[in-house]
Amino acid sequence: MIALLRRHASLMVIAAIGVAAAAALWQRDGAPAVGAALLHAWELFLFIAPSLLAGLLLAAALRQLISPGALARWMGAESGWFGLAVATLAGALTPGGPMAAFPLVLVLAGAGADRGALVAYILSWALNGFQKLLVYEMPLLGPDFAIMRTLVTLPMPMVAGWIARRLPIAWDPPK
Repeated sequence: MIALLRRHASLMVIAAIGVAAAAALWQRDGAPAVGAALLHAWELFLFIAPSLLAGLLLAAALRQLISPGALARWMGAESGWFGLAVATLAGALTPGGPMAAFPLVLVLAGAGADRGALVAYILSWALNGFQKLLVYEMPLLGPDFAIMRTLVTLPMPMVAGWIARRLPIAWDPPK
């Protein structure tokens, strides 16, 4: 029971906040407002579902394609700076939002990537995602700023991965 609670703690907190918000909305504006909120939530789910499904399908396919331990020499604990560089490049090239990136992190963890490489991957995806550079930064902020910002943040995922490898925190990837 404790393991179940730990695994789904964030879901339970979000659900409790949602129920409290629905109750407050019901109290303030009545049942039609709650129905409108539920309809909006359903529309948002339908909008997000294709990305989520594609990310989960990609992660599941990669899980079958990559044998356990095969990735360890590329992104495992013994891969050194090379593994952090590979993870940084992979993170920067990963398209899509968190629905694609985080299932891939679980696949990488199951295939032998260590926590340093996973930290480098996630941070690189968040900071240096190629699609964000092309779609948002270059058009909105200009190429000079986008290039400067990218050059400044480029080493950060590798440094963060190096630090993560040295932190005395035990972590086992979820099964």
